[in-house]
Amino acid sequence: MLNGSTSSKSSPFVDENGLPRTSLPLGNNALVVLAKRYLRKDENGNVIETPEEMFRRVSHTIAQADLAYDPSADVAATEESFYDLITSFRFMPNSPTLMNAGRELGQLSACFVLPVEDSIESIFEAVKHTAMIHKSGGGTGFSFSRIRPEGDRVKSTHGVASGPISFMTIFDVATETIKQGGTRRGANMGILRIDHPDIIKFITAKKEMEHLNNFNISVALTEKFMEAVERGEDYELINPRTGQVVKRISAAGVFELIVESAWGSGEPGIIFLDRINRSNPTPKLGEIESTNPCGEQPLLPYESCNLGSLNLGKIVKGDGTIDYEDLKNTVHKAVHFLDNVIDVNRFPLPEIAEMTRRTRKIGLGVMGFADMLIRLGIPYNSEEAVELAEEVMSFINREAKAASVRLAEERGNFPAYPGSVHDTPQTPLMRNATVTTIAPTGTISIIAGASSGIEPLFAVSYIRKVLDGAELVEAHPVFVELMKKAGTYSEALMEKIARHGSVQDMDEIPEEIRQVFVTSMDVSPTSHIAIQAAFQRHTDNAVSKTINFPESATQDDIKESYILAWKQGLKGITIYRYGSRPVQVLNLKKDEKKQSATDSQTKGVQSENGKIAPRPRPLRTYGVTERVRTGCGNLYVTVNKDDKDICEVFTQMGKAGGCAACQIEAESRLISLALRSGVSPKVIIKQLSGIRCPSPSWQDGDQILSCPDAMARVLRNVGNVEIDSTETTIMSCPECGAVLEPEEGCLLCRSCGFSKCN
Repeated sequence: MLNGSTSSKSSPFVDENGLPRTSLPLGNNALVVLAKRYLRKDENGNVIETPEEMFRRVSHTIAQADLAYDPSADVAATEESFYDLITSFRFMPNSPTLMNAGRELGQLSACFVLPVEDSIESIFEAVKHTAMIHKSGGGTGFSFSRIRPEGDRVKSTHGVASGPISFMTIFDVATETIKQGGTRRGANMGILRIDHPDIIKFITAKKEMEHLNNFNISVALTEKFMEAVERGEDYELINPRTGQVVKRISAAGVFELIVESAWGSGEPGIIFLDRINRSNPTPKLGEIESTNPCGEQPLLPYESCNLGSLNLGKIVKGDGTIDYEDLKNTVHKAVHFLDNVIDVNRFPLPEIAEMTRRTRKIGLGVMGFADMLIRLGIPYNSEEAVELAEEVMSFINREAKAASVRLAEERGNFPAYPGSVHDTPQTPLMRNATVTTIAPTGTISIIAGASSGIEPLFAVSYIRKVLDGAELVEAHPVFVELMKKAGTYSEALMEKIARHGSVQDMDEIPEEIRQVFVTSMDVSPTSHIAIQAAFQRHTDNAVSKTINFPESATQDDIKESYILAWKQGLKGITIYRYGSRPVQVLNLKKDEKKQSATDSQTKGVQSENGKIAPRPRPLRTYGVTERVRTGCGNLYVTVNKDDKDICEVFTQMGKAGGCAACQIEAESRLISLALRSGVSPKVIIKQLSGIRCPSPSWQDGDQILSCPDAMARVLRNVGNVEIDSTETTIMSCPECGAVLEPEEGCLLCRSCGFSKCN
């Protein structure tokens, strides 16, 4: 059951399976996500709201903003318009709006940017504000470029500075503390300019994957730097405290280091800072130095992003054409909705409220792009797809601006309009400084039953975990429809596809279907970038997109894509190489080798009552201690052998005490008893492997699900135990065991809605 201890059978809110009661066409995954993360609950965790009531709560609350501009406004009609907009799944606001509109918290923005100046006072003020924002369900972005470099002079204390990376760890620890009880896990973006003296340390800060795990990090590249890379020249490192050049180093060498790190771990990402500021709509308010955690929303200090997404899969008519009239109406309603969000929002800080209402930035984006292409029969990796992306997004951007102009006629321009890029005779009216952003849609795309953002399908068919632990195979509905029409559909084939992910090498699937149903790993990096560039050309802010690479990709492949992204006009790029952190797909075939020597474990002895008892612990043992980084901290696992075989396991969790220490000691003792009683290490490993806790971690490209899972890993390594495995796919969700998808530095489970950034 998804709700608390109260029986769901008598509940008006959930059915006998614990899923929300609804008459809306919501899929099972959507219902699970809504129940776990969006619908109101009582003090016992029982769901006390239906999806209809949630959407009504949101629509009613957002419609009330109309009264501030017209006391006689027909807010009931606006509410109905918004309710129809959302429940038809043509538009979905961002998660905080769905969660908090009409509730006590009332914080409706997803992300914020906070200033970090070169002083202890500013740094710790930002830490305090970060905690307040994360508590409210928001994410935060920072530029640490103003902090003086490590080793620089500190006049007030006659000491030396510790540098920006050391201060980032303070934000990281604060996030880790605050996020434990939140509905949405806190996430951060940390940015450093390429000309900061500590840039090398920043680039390699997450190389070992043991630090800054609540941060995405990106390097802010300048045009000057990129030109130096092209020419093979040195460039200047500048102390932000003094403005003085402290060193000149090879631009190409630093660029290679960025590439090497991204190839190995996916980080750092890169943003093109000068390009972002060329698109800054309010330059008189200052330069943009940072973005939100996923990089699609460049913001000034104390600005927030107020986002929503159109579902492009809904605008394809039955005759295979795009309904542009419906799209126009949807865009205008969505802009009205997002502008109202700014007025009813309860911002976590007065500085944020003031700055957000000064520029009134909104970010209307899209989801379901892959669905739209599929319904039109257009391959994602085709020139036709690029042309359609430009056509549709230019229409959306144009109509969003028209809607903003119409609102300005009724409500006035955004207060920072004078001196902005809109302050021209051609555009005397503009309600919002920006109107479009392509954000990762995460769980809202699950609710809408849409493909995520502008990404291709992650898999054509996948395994969904249901409440009783059973596994169901699900596939894209259009794929199922086409396969049935072709007479080639079968459940066995769907299971096979779910194991492989891609259908490109499966001859039993008609070629015309294979061409359309391409997945993220079927699309070349060049095609990924072409789609992102097409959307970027018609988007005010930036575009969230993951550029996928095969495991065999070289560092030169990454480098070429970075150069291409720069030349194609992108504002930033995030890459993920298959097999690197955080996700690794394993294609393990069943191993029919003979059992390893450890399976012939010496048997235990017989006790007086005839039952098996452990043989005595030997006087002398020898073994190996391995450190494993778990979600709870570093776990030290010692596996000892005697002259016969593996006989005991000891574990210690850093400085852990209390229940954690007791539990891992108890697990170790029981494992040791089992080993000395003749239980095969293989059996023990199978029992421990896959046990999940809420905080998984990664080490050497592998997912560590829990402390028991870590013990199994070490026991397997030390004992050289080979475990049989049927073919499996991808890193699994720690909450439900389903597939996790990489999305702009984050992970998303489309089965239960679990998400984890950084």
